Amino acid sequence: MATTALVDPDTGLTQAQLAARHGLRVAGERPTLAEYSRRLWAYRHFIAAYANAKLVASYSNAKLGQLWQVLTPLTNAAVYYLIFGVVLDQTKIPNFIAYLTTGLFIFNFTQSAILAGTQSISSNLGLIRALHFPRASLPLSTTITQFQQLLASMVVLIGIVLVTGEPITLDWLMLVPALLLQAVFNAGVVLLVARLGSKASDLKQVMPFVMRTWMYGSGVLYSVSLFERLPGWATTLVQFNPLLVYIELARYALLEQAPLLNESLTQLWLVAAGWALVAGIGGYIYFWRGEQEYGRG
Repeated sequence: MATTALVDPDTGLTQAQLAARHGLRVAGERPTLAEYSRRLWAYRHFIAAYANAKLVASYSNAKLGQLWQVLTPLTNAAVYYLIFGVVLDQTKIPNFIAYLTTGLFIFNFTQSAILAGTQSISSNLGLIRALHFPRASLPLSTTITQFQQLLASMVVLIGIVLVTGEPITLDWLMLVPALLLQAVFNAGVVLLVARLGSKASDLKQVMPFVMRTWMYGSGVLYSVSLFERLPGWATTLVQFNPLLVYIELARYALLEQAPLLNESLTQLWLVAAGWALVAGIGGYIYFWRGEQEYGRG
């Protein structure tokens, strides 16, 4: 009787074909954007808890603790007021103290988020290599931590605005959407620099200089009317500076006579929303595309 030789069904298949045949997938494979977003939402409680823990830990070794959330921007405001308000005589701006403090607090929100976000991946390699979770949790928790610090600063800022003679008006309500748009913008930029920082560790040394230059171009320390002396194309470029836009919206909301570079409030809101949309979506997609790279090498 003739015998039939058994043929191995896997014979002649490539490794990729074998993996597909037996339902195997690449370890750490990047999920689809929709699936990644679903997983990230499932980790929302972890993100919030991690942000709170970082906020508490950041001041755990200081005797005054979280009071430094307020003391740091106030100290900066006092120094800059001495230089720009007294020495360089910018006090011709109505209520220059509130004008300066508003610019500093709003700018500091973005600056602190970006500087911390640059290291959000590179400084957590142990956690990344030990646990499996959406890596965007780390830079997003950084943004939430800075937003919590901003809320404490806003309490102090409102006190300064009131003490310096500004009345409470309905325009103050505009501060809420302005800060929310800035928070979305910050989250997108933080995701962007988090991926860049994971590839280039020296980026954290460069970012303070980038942010300092950005501050001088955002009308934080002096009247934005000075930008009107620039050539037409340069003035137009400055008008689309996202930080200048968010600062101007905050000043418009809190101060009665704040000088504005762009007199069209509608255009300010459109630019603010546009930057939040572009940075938020663009930064998220850019970070997601590098998901499988984090913690390797």
